[in-house]
Amino acid sequence: MANEPRPTTVPTRRILVVDDDPGQRSLLNSFLVGQGFDIVLADSGEAALQQLGAHRFDMMISDVRMPGKSGLETLRQVRQEWTSLPVLLVTAYADIREAVVAMRDGALNYLAKPIDLEELLTCVRQATGLTRDQAPLQTSSRSLPDHLVARSPLMLSLFDQAALIAPAETRVFIAGESGTGKEVVADVLHAWSHRASGPFVKVNCAAIPENLLESELFGHERGAFTGASSQRIGRFEEASKGTIFLDEIAEMAPSLQAKILRVTQDGRFQRIGSNREIQTHARILSASNRILEEEVKAGRFREDLFYRLNVVELAVPPLRERREDILPLAQKFLLEFARYGARLTGAAEDCLMNYSWPGNVRELRNFIERAVLLSRGELILPEHLPARLRDSLAPSARQVVQEGQPLDEIERNAILLALRQHKHNRTETAKALGISRRALLYKIQRLRLQGFLVE
Repeated sequence: MANEPRPTTVPTRRILVVDDDPGQRSLLNSFLVGQGFDIVLADSGEAALQQLGAHRFDMMISDVRMPGKSGLETLRQVRQEWTSLPVLLVTAYADIREAVVAMRDGALNYLAKPIDLEELLTCVRQATGLTRDQAPLQTSSRSLPDHLVARSPLMLSLFDQAALIAPAETRVFIAGESGTGKEVVADVLHAWSHRASGPFVKVNCAAIPENLLESELFGHERGAFTGASSQRIGRFEEASKGTIFLDEIAEMAPSLQAKILRVTQDGRFQRIGSNREIQTHARILSASNRILEEEVKAGRFREDLFYRLNVVELAVPPLRERREDILPLAQKFLLEFARYGARLTGAAEDCLMNYSWPGNVRELRNFIERAVLLSRGELILPEHLPARLRDSLAPSARQVVQEGQPLDEIERNAILLALRQHKHNRTETAKALGISRRALLYKIQRLRLQGFLVE
């Protein structure tokens, strides 16, 4: 076909990634290699300068705080010797003022942790002169497990992100309300990782008494305390060649948070009652139904541990925001609880679709189990559902209109205006709106799925 345009071919861009955190390096390497970039890794500012002297690079991505030569010091030296090299800084919230100063010293831009991978890719494309067509954002072709239900665009997008992150060795924090399925996301991350054949150890930090949780995590020696009649292997040691999932991490006592911080830094810990250090190579996943940024501000969670655990964040949307999943999930639970099969009437389906689901997927599962018992496993009618579900068919107060304008339209306009005012900087926009950066990213993702163009 003579008139068909030929695909554009461009030279491979080489990027230097500088970070002292192996998990962060692994994440950036896995993601950017998957986008077709040639990646070289350095674990310090000194190592980065050596690489720059030995090879040609199209861009450098550097952490701000590193032992030895910091990212800011490295940037200043780079500007003296490689004046035209684009430099992107990666920084924690507490470092943002330093990052702004660094931009005056010649940094291209900065990204706040946890990194938004799509925002990172946009910055890299711009810095290396690639268009969206030349470096498309790839989504995963990996199929979901048969037992997993995900029909909504939000959940499909979440699992696309999980597929990109899973092969990396980086630590992942999974955010979301109670009952949304954070543990399911952790299961998928482990199953899609290179550690899938290793152990997957789960610890619910809220379910274990504070005085026993340290022993559960790190183990103890015989006689270490009253009742310690034998040696116990801890969960970090058990998970050494696999993955450990710390659920409800915000419930952990401050004294134990300090010991978890040590494990995230170098993988070392001691059993209770022992002076011998043990090395673990477990990958750490964590989750909480609380907003950790707020816990940090309130002094209930260590800031340094927050940044260690939250190298990359996956936010599981509540069920009310992904209504395409409600009926498929209900059918899944019907098959689980109804021995001889059962089905929902149209009126019962309407009840499910109109309810706000404060308890999320866990609440839906409980309601379906109750309905199967009351209906004897046959036809599910509205009267088999709790009264609050039947009441949801009445006109909802959620359709409140302010001055003739729907509330979702007011929110959308406020977000778009704030983004323009702050030149699409996510962190500054979130501050101006009075919400967390995570909440802003989630709202932007929802706007894109609704067809709005958000840079």
